[in-house]
Amino acid sequence: MNMLPRLPRLAIAAGALAVAQAALAQPQPTDRVYTADQNTNTVSVFDPSSNRLLGQIVLGNGRPDVLSPLYRGEINVHGLGFSPDHKTLIAISNGSNSVTFIDTATNKVKGKTYVGRSPHEGFFSADGKEVWVVVRGEDYISVIDPATFKETRRIPTAVGPGMVQFMPDGKLAFAVSSFTPEVDVIDVKTHTVIKRISVVSPFSPFLQFTPDYREMWMTHKDVGKVTRIDTHTLQVTGVIDTGFITNHLAFARTNGKTYAYVTVGGENVVKVYTTDKDAALVATIPTGALPHGIWTSDDNSRVYVGLENGDGVDVVDPAVNKVIAHMPGGQAPQALVYLSHVAQPGSAENLSPRVNHDAVNVPLAARDGTKARGFVVARQLGVVDGLEVSVFKLKPATQYGVFLGGEAVGTLRTDAQGNANGTMIGPVRSFAGTEAGRAAPAARQVLILEDGTAPSAEAAVLHS
Repeated sequence: MNMLPRLPRLAIAAGALAVAQAALAQPQPTDRVYTADQNTNTVSVFDPSSNRLLGQIVLGNGRPDVLSPLYRGEINVHGLGFSPDHKTLIAISNGSNSVTFIDTATNKVKGKTYVGRSPHEGFFSADGKEVWVVVRGEDYISVIDPATFKETRRIPTAVGPGMVQFMPDGKLAFAVSSFTPEVDVIDVKTHTVIKRISVVSPFSPFLQFTPDYREMWMTHKDVGKVTRIDTHTLQVTGVIDTGFITNHLAFARTNGKTYAYVTVGGENVVKVYTTDKDAALVATIPTGALPHGIWTSDDNSRVYVGLENGDGVDVVDPAVNKVIAHMPGGQAPQALVYLSHVAQPGSAENLSPRVNHDAVNVPLAARDGTKARGFVVARQLGVVDGLEVSVFKLKPATQYGVFLGGEAVGTLRTDAQGNANGTMIGPVRSFAGTEAGRAAPAARQVLILEDGTAPSAEAAVLHS
C-alpha cells in the first residue's frame, strides 16, 4: 500500500532524468564544426550549439588571386582530418600540396608540411603518432611526424589514393582510390599493403567505418554508388545505387538503429539507408546546393552537411530526417568534420570574419527531355565575378558556348562521357548579386549551345 503513492514520483523523476539526458545530448558550446573551403582557401569554424559561424581561418586568398606568380598562400583547401585527442586539425590543400596543422583551442597554425602532387585527404593514426596523407596525384601515402611536421616515409599504393582511415586497434588502415578500382588494406606496423580489394569503379573520394567498425563504406562519385566491405573478411558485402554525384557519407544512431547518410550532390539531397544486410532507402532529405562533406556529432543528435555550391552547412536532425538550420560559410566547402570539447564557448580567437558572400545557384535543364543536365554557380570575387558552369550527358568531345543574357561568356569542351566543367571570370555582377536568387529575367538567362549555333532559347541544349 505504501508503494502506490511513490509511483508518480518515480515516473516524474524518470521523466526529468530523460529530459536532462536529452538536454545533454546536444552539441555543446565547446564543440566545433569545420569545413575546408576550396574557393576562398579558408577553414570555416562553426559553433554547433548555436548554429552560427564563429569565423574563418584564412590559409590563402580567394580566386582569382591565386593565379598571381607572386602568390604564396594555400590553394584549394580541400581535405580535413584530426588527432584522436581533438587538439589538432589538419587541412590539406591540393593546389599547393600542403598539410596545415591547426591548434583547435586557438585556431592558430602551428606547422606545415609540403608533400607530393595533389594530396586529397589525411588522417591521424589511431595512436596519434603519425599522420597519413594520400597523395592523389601520385601513387603513395605520405607519412608525417606530427611533432616535427616532417615526412618520415612513403607507402606505395594504387595510383591516385583518395582517402585513408584507421581501425581503432591501430592494426589496419584502408585506403580508397580516385583512379584505380581497388581498396588497399595496409598493415600499419609495417607500412605495407597486405591486400587489394577490387571495387566497382575507379573514382572513390571518401570512406567511413560503421560505428561498430564491422564494415567500411566507400562512395563512388563517378557512378553514383556506395560499396560495403567487411573489415574482418576483407570482402565486398554489397553495392548500393545511391545517385548522381555521390560524394561523402556518415553514420548516425537514432531510435536504437544505425543509419547511413549519403550526400548525393547531383540531386541536392542526403539519402538515408539502413545498415541491415540488405540496405534499404528509408528517407531522402532535400538540402541546399550540391551537398558534399558530411559528419555526425559525437552524440548522434545532429548530422552536418557541407554545401559545395551553397557555401555553407545544413544541419540535419536524424530523429526526424529534416534540415533544421543553415549556417553560411566559406566558398565551395569540401570536407567537413565535427570535433567535441575543443575550445572555449564562443571563442573566435585568431578567426577572421566571413570573407565571401552567398552564392547564386541556377539549375540547367534540357529542352528536349534528354538526360542532359547541368548547373551554374555565380559568385562575387571582389572586383570581378565568377560563373562556374557544369554540364553532363551532352555530346562527347564537343565544344559548347555559354551565353548569359544573349552574350557569349565562355566555352566548354565535353569529355568522352559528354561532361564538362569550367569557370568564366568577368563583370557579371548583375547576375551574381543577391537579387539573382529570385526568378531571373531574360537578361540573366543562361544558355548552353553547340558551338556555332546562334544564341536563342529555342536552340539551346541546356537552359536556365
